[in-house]
Amino acid sequence: MKPELLAEAPQIIREFLGYLGTIKGKSEKTVEEYYLDLRTFFRYIKLSRNLVKDDTPFEEISISDVDIDLIRTITLTQVFEYMNYLTNVRNNKPATRSRKVSSLRTFFKYLTNKTNQLDVNPVLELETPKLRSSLPKYLTFEQSIDLLTKVDGKNKERDYCILVLFLNCGLRLSELVGLNLSDVRQSSNTMRVLGKGNKERIVYLNEACQDAIRRYLAVRPHDGLIDKKALFISAQRKRISPKTVQYLVKKYLAQIDLGGPGYSVHKLRHTAATLMYQHGHVDIRVLKDILGHENLGTTEIYTHLSDQQMEQAANANPLAHIKPRSAVTNLKEDSQRKDHSNE
Repeated sequence: MKPELLAEAPQIIREFLGYLGTIKGKSEKTVEEYYLDLRTFFRYIKLSRNLVKDDTPFEEISISDVDIDLIRTITLTQVFEYMNYLTNVRNNKPATRSRKVSSLRTFFKYLTNKTNQLDVNPVLELETPKLRSSLPKYLTFEQSIDLLTKVDGKNKERDYCILVLFLNCGLRLSELVGLNLSDVRQSSNTMRVLGKGNKERIVYLNEACQDAIRRYLAVRPHDGLIDKKALFISAQRKRISPKTVQYLVKKYLAQIDLGGPGYSVHKLRHTAATLMYQHGHVDIRVLKDILGHENLGTTEIYTHLSDQQMEQAANANPLAHIKPRSAVTNLKEDSQRKDHSNE
């Protein structure tokens, strides 16, 4: 977490952030998101209670004086009002509000159940905003092949290897950027991946991944490296950054007319999972372990089927062409009436 952010955090929130990082094993980025959510909440509390000057900009409201005495006075009604504020004033979408609800729940649960600083949890009955259910975007098999054929330039071996690992292993952006040379175990055709919450998993490398890695390692820079451990090296001779990876992925996606909104690095992870499930018929529990999901429910979004598959399944039902007896009888009666009229 950035030192300048931590410097303005009150002691009670610092202790909570420490708990998230050391006990719960949350990543630095996740801990920072928790803090930013709590900062917004307590800025609102101070603003709504007239604890700051009227002309103080919201982004300049200090929460350094927030303590357990203030927190004890917070009610569920005030939290409801905060959620309305997020919707109507800050124009937060349901997904953002849902994350902020999760942050508040975790914080107050910590104060109530873990440290016993609160006797009553005011957000125990706080509901999570309903999210619109939508299927993840992904590349088709043909689009995936087309994407790989577009790789070119002075870093083509590196870029090709990055795309291949995304499309075959379903890595997260942070996982790919964090890969070290020692994580690739060529003797066993496996790769060690450090996922969310510092959880390790082993990913098996198929033939395409093995070949791409060998080709990249043959041209990977060796001299003057700032980070010698890193697998993927940037033009500045250091570990490749997330922004660089995002840029190169979007560049190649644009070349196959998928450069618009909705397509990004994470969509390649969706693609890997979808192709494994739909074309490889990989068991959903195996897919969960491959992707490093904590809960099976997260993986189940990849069990979606295409419209064509659903139509084929419906038509394949042996009852698909069975009609009610009454319809058959009516057809016979109509035919008989026509015969009589022609006599």
